Amino acid sequence: MNELPVGRRVAQWRVRRNMTQQQFADRLGRSKSWVDKIERGVRRLERVSSLREVADALRIDLGLLLADQPSRPDPAAAGVEGVRTALSRYHVEPSTGPVDVAELRARLGHAEQSYRHARYPQLLALLPGLLDAARAARAARPDRSTAALLVSGYGLTALALVKVDQGELAWLAADRGMALALATGAPQVAAAATVPLAQVLRHGDRRRPAMETAVVAVHRLRSARSGAAADPSLLGTLLLQAALAAAGRGLDRDARQLLDRAAEIAGDVGAGDGGFGRAAVEAARVVAETALGDVTAATVRHERLTAGGEWRRLPTEHRAAYLLDVARAYVLAGDLRRAGRVLLEAERTARSEVHDRPAVRDLVAVVARSADAPTDLARLAAALYVT
Repeated sequence: MNELPVGRRVAQWRVRRNMTQQQFADRLGRSKSWVDKIERGVRRLERVSSLREVADALRIDLGLLLADQPSRPDPAAAGVEGVRTALSRYHVEPSTGPVDVAELRARLGHAEQSYRHARYPQLLALLPGLLDAARAARAARPDRSTAALLVSGYGLTALALVKVDQGELAWLAADRGMALALATGAPQVAAAATVPLAQVLRHGDRRRPAMETAVVAVHRLRSARSGAAADPSLLGTLLLQAALAAAGRGLDRDARQLLDRAAEIAGDVGAGDGGFGRAAVEAARVVAETALGDVTAATVRHERLTAGGEWRRLPTEHRAAYLLDVARAYVLAGDLRRAGRVLLEAERTARSEVHDRPAVRDLVAVVARSADAPTDLARLAAALYVT
């Protein structure tokens, strides 16, 4: 029955309740023809309020009417346990053969692509082996190249764990990465480790240290005497992290100044190639304005940003996560219809960003309770078990 269209489910539940179409129509205050069209799929239930009305008349939970399956295991749970086990291993045997840095870098690149495309269960499954390999390489050849790879592995692990709401475990991974990065004495490596650390701190509502650590990394990167120019994308990303942390603390002036500095760098970078660029700065302005309480400005800026093509160059993960922040802005603005549409767009952009993040469920539940929510949002709410 769970594989049937909604109309057929309505019909089967009506039969289970021993009601004729006319009796069911009378209970709903509708015509028999209306019920017949719904059950045959000729007419769709377009509003959440109508779906709930039908579910109430059938004396069933909305989830039974819409859920794709009666139960669903958490696809990220096994991956989280694997990562936890990997982080719990303190003794790592060095590689017995020569260290293949290129192969390890390729594995890390594959894992990074999984993150950029928001494939979190798959990424979490990859991370334990990647961490073990990077640590073994580091033990066999303790130089800056293997240290940088392990730092990246820890940072990627922290970012993935934040997505699945494993804040304390994410903090452990980010802290290990930062400690190793600082030990290398390379400002570029330390700055790269600061980005996931700042995100972990923000996730844990530690916005002041998030802001401070990002600003310090910017200063160190700019004052480094390595002879090489600081990576503008890394500088800009750190400034965005600092700005979002400042906005979360209600520091309007600091947030806007940091965003303006990031915008200056983005002007030189251009559209960006999937990381930092003008679209990333504008998206951060939307999130910051929402945090600062200016939701009208945030939603107007969002609509202007998405009307252009540049924002499509952001990574899939970035776009989907940003859309969730925009949905929150619309909720704060009282526009639950648009909030629902944006949530569905986020799901279309990256399914895992919506289905595998526990923090999203409360947001979906709030929007799904509105009579103005799109019908498909009820389907999403049922799939997430928040009906």
